[in-house]
Amino acid sequence: MNSKKSAGPGLKQKAIHEFKEMVVLALYLAFFFCALAAYSMLLVRQFKVEYWNYGFALINALVIAKVILIGEYAKVGRRYEARPLLLSAIYKAFLFLLLVFAFHIVEEVIKRLLHGESVLSAFHDIRIDDLLGRSIVIFCVFIPLFAFREFRRVLGEDKFYALVFRSEKAGRSGLAN
Repeated sequence: MNSKKSAGPGLKQKAIHEFKEMVVLALYLAFFFCALAAYSMLLVRQFKVEYWNYGFALINALVIAKVILIGEYAKVGRRYEARPLLLSAIYKAFLFLLLVFAFHIVEEVIKRLLHGESVLSAFHDIRIDDLLGRSIVIFCVFIPLFAFREFRRVLGEDKFYALVFRSEKAGRSGLAN
């Protein structure tokens, strides 16, 4: 009976940790995607605020955050963790870009099938220039994201958070351990 009680808090703590990871990832991605939505509205000189654009940016941030967590759970990119952190971060950014791209394609195919269209119509309607532009932006957003995640992996969560979020004095004492 004690083993069940000891397994319960571990599962609860893991769920809380995963939820926090999801929130942090989604906030990071939402920041960039909302900025990109604002930029694209200004670029086409559409000065009225379209809240739908921000809503879609937030939904995309949540979906991509979940895709990243699924990829990390599947140990995507772990093979290059022994390399220098910058190379590991760039490699992971590229791999996770491919993973997000694959999920996007699957999403489009499922959408088309639900609307009674063929699988080929999903591939036919994909705009390559739009997809390439989005891929470049996502790759550029992923590089600092995975660089910070690699720093956190190497330093450990406690030391990383002490260094990033606490005062200089607290950060130094956290790194001294």
